[in-house]
Amino acid sequence: MTQSDSIGLIINDEFLGFLEEEFENSKFNRLPEKYGDEKIFSHPLIGVARGNDSIFQKFKEIVGPEHLTPLEMWIASGREQLPAKNLYTLSIIFPFVDEIRKQSKNTIVFPKITLPAEIYSIARNFAKEFKSYIMKQTIDFFQNRGYDAISGKFSDAYTIIAKKKFYSTWSERHIAFAAGLGTFSLHEGIISEVGCNIRLASVITNAPLKVTQRKSDEPYANCLYYAKGICKECAKKCPANAITEKGYDKSICNKYRTKIAGKMVKRLRPILKSYSHRINWKFKAHNFPVGCEICQFGVECTDKNPMISYYMDLD
Repeated sequence: MTQSDSIGLIINDEFLGFLEEEFENSKFNRLPEKYGDEKIFSHPLIGVARGNDSIFQKFKEIVGPEHLTPLEMWIASGREQLPAKNLYTLSIIFPFVDEIRKQSKNTIVFPKITLPAEIYSIARNFAKEFKSYIMKQTIDFFQNRGYDAISGKFSDAYTIIAKKKFYSTWSERHIAFAAGLGTFSLHEGIISEVGCNIRLASVITNAPLKVTQRKSDEPYANCLYYAKGICKECAKKCPANAITEKGYDKSICNKYRTKIAGKMVKRLRPILKSYSHRINWKFKAHNFPVGCEICQFGVECTDKNPMISYYMDLD
């Protein structure tokens, strides 16, 4: 191991310890009292990709031409030009606790629509504030140690793009893939070592972190369907029929999620927190994220990488 790798590993370990303490003690990582006042997320995972990794250029073809590289996002956030190799993209996994995952199997079924369990919509809504808090704390962590850091999600360059396709200028799922934290699935979520029922955030820094090597550059290596031709449980779970053996239709999914939001916001509005975001670079206020993710509960990849169990069963 080189000296720079050793330094990077020390910073990685110190940061992970910092994160663990925040996940354990932060008041933002809590459900409201009515729903038990318990933690929303368990233990964080981190992964790191170097800023000059060629995969970031590929994302312009895979995600969309407006998707930014770490260096482009760094400059768009008001930082000075520097070699891309001097930047590191730190991706963070927020795994929902087992109790939320367990209760989220109990969907609310009506004749014409199936809604997510209330506890999941509440957790999903409150999670956004905690993610923002962690990104701010992460930036402070590095700046307090003499480095600099920015979050793509906080940049004016970040927006959701709704054209023929639906994507963003900084995809946390693709950043997590680049950082070696998992691969995609038939439902297009990231399947990590702690499953797909997770949230994601990231920060770009010039701190010399230790890069996490991707276990596979195959984008669907952790998905039982793509890797072995079995499963498709997520397709059976999806109430919108947005998932088939041909893949995931984001347009169908988003239309259904809009219907869910209309119903769940009416049910839960006194508890929900309101956020803002940009769509096509235009500011939109009073958004109440409540999620869906019904396809992620009661499936093989909810809480683990199913390919590990698959190979263990073959032994």
